[in-house]
Amino acid sequence: MALSRRRVLQGAGALSLLAGRLAPALAQSAQPALAGDTPPILFVHGNGDHAALWMTTFWRMESNGVPRERMAAINFTDPLARSDDKIEQASRSSTEDQRRELAEAIRELKQKTGAPRVALVGSSRGGNAIRNYIKNGGGDISHAVLCGTPNHGVYAWDDGLGNEFNGRGPFLRGLNDGDSEVTAGTLFLTLRSDGLDKYAQADGRFVGKPGTPTNVTTEGPALKGATNLVLGAVDHRETAFHPRAFREIYKFIARHEPSRIEIVPETAVRLSGLVTGTPGGVPTNRPVPGATVDIYRVAAETGERIGGPLHSSQTGADGRWGPAQVDPSWPLEFVLTAPGAATTHIYRSPFVRSSEIVHLRAARPLGPADAGAGAVVLMSRPRGYFGLPRDIVLFDGKEPADVKPGVPTDSVTTLRLAAADLGRPVAAIFNGERMMMRAWPASENRIAVAELTY
Repeated sequence: MALSRRRVLQGAGALSLLAGRLAPALAQSAQPALAGDTPPILFVHGNGDHAALWMTTFWRMESNGVPRERMAAINFTDPLARSDDKIEQASRSSTEDQRRELAEAIRELKQKTGAPRVALVGSSRGGNAIRNYIKNGGGDISHAVLCGTPNHGVYAWDDGLGNEFNGRGPFLRGLNDGDSEVTAGTLFLTLRSDGLDKYAQADGRFVGKPGTPTNVTTEGPALKGATNLVLGAVDHRETAFHPRAFREIYKFIARHEPSRIEIVPETAVRLSGLVTGTPGGVPTNRPVPGATVDIYRVAAETGERIGGPLHSSQTGADGRWGPAQVDPSWPLEFVLTAPGAATTHIYRSPFVRSSEIVHLRAARPLGPADAGAGAVVLMSRPRGYFGLPRDIVLFDGKEPADVKPGVPTDSVTTLRLAAADLGRPVAAIFNGERMMMRAWPASENRIAVAELTY
């Protein structure tokens, strides 16, 4: 079935993100919801991404009584797809690479929990890996939720057939072969946008060919034989990470509505994660040894540090940092110093629950466009894009000029400040989330990032 929910989302609008942030202080403890024969859940990230994007989904699941140990999120070694699936490319992966790594993650979760079957939830390219695993012998999967997955391609052209995202290429044709596009024995759910997914557009302007038909429509993520839902005016990433997506993911696997959408805070928060690298500018999940992570509590209204570091650690061969103990009400500054990279000051809203997937990557290197700037500051939204005029997006008191209106395509906006602005507070606002950051000297190879959580 296909249910349009644009009207519902427009009514809730920005409030849904704010509502998902914090539970009332006196909220009752969540009642266990997933038990008995309900499977553990493995979350699968998308192209170029990492496990940390599922952090808020974990928090919402936990707030509904799902035990933390019944969930896992894969970190693909090389998450970015090859230009041609059959031709090796440095720091990129093939569909077979991803299928193998996913199979191992499934085996580990089954072994850890003792469950004979697991549920899989995938964002974008993660859905390709899920379908590939199930189609090629993965009979141990009870539920498959595919969020914004380009199941019929980002485009369907006769050239570039080796690309994983070409709907006419052998990979997707193989997955979609037959009267049903799903595999018997697994329940399938697809979640898609009502027109705002940049990878489900009829015009090729979002893949570098404006005016060229992609031969793909907004219905591209739907599958014959699956339950197909339209979430409303969500963007490509929000099909997985928006509170509305959480509701449908939870309901499909648990077989009933969640008791809450908001996140219930913990009284004590413990954080840890990985430091990963971008060799040659390619995002990977390969660990970075010898990186230093320092964490500071900062003032909510100024971004200024309060006291010395709460935590300092250096990564070993496994790239892991932490653990750090923080208060759920504290805004934080993470300072990442990694070999060969700019020192990155990452500002974050309070972490209301614990997480072992607070993964860190150094910001992009300073480049020619930054020449002459006293400071370079970024606002980043990993779990969605900036949509104008859909969203309220304000960076240092102005709507960013480098965010294109219409179909949301931009998840990072850049602000270059004069030397006279060094050290002053800069406000980053996205709908109901607001954080304050500081400008650091570009001359010292430093860059600051306000990383949105919601």
